[in-house]
Amino acid sequence: MKGQPQRKRISLQRLLLSYLKERSLWLVLSAVIVFMFLAVAGLYGYDIVVRNMMYAVYVSAFFMAIACLADFLFYCVKCRQLEEAMEADGENDYRLPVPKGTAGHLYHAMIHAAWEENRRLISELDEKAADMADYYTMWIHQIKTPIAALRLLLQRMEEGAEGKEGQKQAAEELFKVEQYAEMALHYARLDSMSGDILLKKHDISVIVKRAVKKYSVLFIGSGLSFAMEDFECRAVTDEKWLGFVIEQLLANALKYTNTGGICIYGADGSGKKCTGAVDYVVIEDTGIGIRAEDLPRIFERGFTGYNGRMERKSTGIGLYLCRKIMKRLGHEMKTESEEGKGTRVILGFGQEE
Repeated sequence: MKGQPQRKRISLQRLLLSYLKERSLWLVLSAVIVFMFLAVAGLYGYDIVVRNMMYAVYVSAFFMAIACLADFLFYCVKCRQLEEAMEADGENDYRLPVPKGTAGHLYHAMIHAAWEENRRLISELDEKAADMADYYTMWIHQIKTPIAALRLLLQRMEEGAEGKEGQKQAAEELFKVEQYAEMALHYARLDSMSGDILLKKHDISVIVKRAVKKYSVLFIGSGLSFAMEDFECRAVTDEKWLGFVIEQLLANALKYTNTGGICIYGADGSGKKCTGAVDYVVIEDTGIGIRAEDLPRIFERGFTGYNGRMERKSTGIGLYLCRKIMKRLGHEMKTESEEGKGTRVILGFGQEE
């Protein structure tokens, strides 16, 4: 492999010893068979037969030596080809010598399958590394906005140009920085999420209320209306990961809603609003909505859609994370939206069929 030290070639003497060791059984067996024929002829006193057989033995030994020499040369060539395949860079399995016999073909197929799996894993790792690099590049640009706004506000506060309103805005920008950092942390942990899940029966309305309370600083500053209707929904879930999903959905609703407000309520299987015990929770906003052609792709990693590009607020990661987490928790998630009228995100906590 590239970057590895050059392997020392196997010497001819070692190849010969290895060849004799591998072929020793057949050589010994051939000698035993010849000895048995000569011994039987000798026991019966067939001296002339023994002498005549010795000529046959000499001739057979001569041709056998030639055959063994040819076999040994083929053995050496095969070993050298295997050494070159080991030392070659890249697709080593394609450099293997042509196999002979059923067993050889089976070994060749096993090695090729192992290399195919190796190539697949390397490709996946490269793709993940590229995705992580793209995301963090985007994340750095995204987080610069609240940091710059916070720096400006602090400067104006030092100059006495900002009062309580400036402190309020600074708190909002600081909260955004914290949320961006939390999103990056959850994105990094997504692949190892299964080892960080603690499933218990929770009251979903309590988890929703905590997320709303956490985002109250942005709700107050947005000037939007907010309503949360009473509902009863209990499900086996992970409080931390589900809380992150709801926070991301609230952040999206706030980000893309300029007028009107946000409402959270319980619903039946069709998404119709209802009270009492429910298996579905809806987060609805009156924001800019999503184009019909973008709706099927909103859960793809890195997809921002037309509105995301126009508003320049989207990273294309939030909804991707939400869908991944909900799927691993065994919950449902679907979105209904109409451009210019708003979006409804429906979270299902019933037993999946």
